[in-house]
Amino acid sequence: MARIDFDYIWTDKKRTFLGLPLSFTRYILTEKKLITQTGFFSIHEDEIELYRVSDKSLNLSFGERLFGCGTVTINCRDVDTPVKIVKSIKAPRRFMDLLEENVDIQRDRYRVRGRDMIGADIGDHDCHCDHNDDEEFDG
Repeated sequence: MARIDFDYIWTDKKRTFLGLPLSFTRYILTEKKLITQTGFFSIHEDEIELYRVSDKSLNLSFGERLFGCGTVTINCRDVDTPVKIVKSIKAPRRFMDLLEENVDIQRDRYRVRGRDMIGADIGDHDCHCDHNDDEEFDG
């Protein structure tokens, strides 16, 4: 896996067999973003801006609890990734606390609160098509 070339607050790998980090998925929390790196030869990165996070939940299956792991589901106002699942990480509650703390810092920085994002359009949806939305579709 590639070296991490930036400052991060928290990082962990997806845990597989017996809670061991035997996968090519790494989660990285920075001050501004949550980054998911996947792959071994070719690496794919997916980023979520923290101020866009709207909700999170924790799932602790029996197998994960045996090894101190858990899965965190993050809902956000992101066009590419509206739901991010951080699978089988060690100390998931600690991760959720760090995430919440940094989400609040970034929302204060951008002067955005969760209630400000409700009902907001995601991305630019200006349609420059030839159709009329008021006409009935004939299929």
